[in-house]
Amino acid sequence: MQVYLVGGAVRDRLLGRKVHERDWVVVGALPAELERAGYQPVGREFPVFLHPQTHEEYALARLERKVGPGYRGFTTQFSPDVTLEEDLKRRDLTVNAMAEDEHGQIIDPYGGQADLAARLLRHVSEAFVEDPVRILRVARFSARYAPLGFRVAEETLALMRRMTEAGEVGALVPERVWQETERALAEPQPQVYFEVLRACGALAAIFPEIDALFGVPQPPRWHPEIDTGVHVMLVLGYAAAHDAPATVRFAALTHDLGKARTPRAHWPNHYGHEELGVPLIEALCERLRVPNAQRELAILAARNHTLVHRAQELAPPTVLKLFEGCDAFRRPERFAELLLACEADARGRTGREDEPYPQADYLRAMLSAAAAVTLTAQERAGLAGPAIGEEIRRRRLAAIAPLRAAPSGVPGA
Repeated sequence: MQVYLVGGAVRDRLLGRKVHERDWVVVGALPAELERAGYQPVGREFPVFLHPQTHEEYALARLERKVGPGYRGFTTQFSPDVTLEEDLKRRDLTVNAMAEDEHGQIIDPYGGQADLAARLLRHVSEAFVEDPVRILRVARFSARYAPLGFRVAEETLALMRRMTEAGEVGALVPERVWQETERALAEPQPQVYFEVLRACGALAAIFPEIDALFGVPQPPRWHPEIDTGVHVMLVLGYAAAHDAPATVRFAALTHDLGKARTPRAHWPNHYGHEELGVPLIEALCERLRVPNAQRELAILAARNHTLVHRAQELAPPTVLKLFEGCDAFRRPERFAELLLACEADARGRTGREDEPYPQADYLRAMLSAAAAVTLTAQERAGLAGPAIGEEIRRRRLAAIAPLRAAPSGVPGA
């Protein structure tokens, strides 16, 4: 029995990156041998075991054979005769198909080290086409390693295009699409995930609402980048560069979906795109089983980003209505995320990345003043239910009115 460290741990150690988890392949063994040694079996479709002390995963070397469509259409063969090279060959990318033995020696039968040096994400073999999830994984790895200069090899991108044209992405289940997308959104450059999917044609099949934004013009005065799809990628990139949480990144991605639905006769203007985007977000979230936190903030950002940008032009009753519509008094942390998404939108424009965004501090100060308003028990005593709400609202308006920006100080007015 021989044990090898494989996959991401080998790749990241060679790149000088922190290794977060380690996976192992066992060659020349039977399941019963590992169980006798105290390993706990956990694999349902093929033999995977947890180490009795470290709880790291140890998988028996195996072969896979395509027998049906999609990523579930495989049969697995394992035996003591399966070699390490055969096990590594079934993996997706050469940089993930390396192993390390107990002496620290690298086993690299498919050129993974050369591709690390060349900063290439290249498929191991033609078997890549058998699993459509690999399209998503390559896009996600691209988003992770883009800061290091990695790119998808041309021949691998061509293979991904062939898979898309053959309809393989149609076999992806929504849960797996969202799982990979959620992980991609957390990467350093999540916009690259969507750019790679677009380059191989998969964006139109998986995220048609996002793909439709490319080629949609915006007014050059406000958007020097002009193209809405390009703008959305810039917004997402800005959010990630400033460590925005997952909810904000998803809102950044989806806030302008309505611009693909505005009348072409009005382009490059997009009157009413805010509300037009809401049903598109709802459809996307329903289709991919997106969690409620992401869905809720995305809808808030779509509906209110233009209003937030105009914050210093708004009369106090409109500001208060914004707070109430966003449930900002009960959920101030979500309103803070909305402001962060709007700031990313304002700065996700070519040449505007470092422009000030005073609207955020302005609304934070307004919300703080309004939220500080209270009624004592004595003041509530003579008021019925609705009257209490009206009195609190009157006092909140009085609290924020002195903070209103002077018209001459409105940026961009």
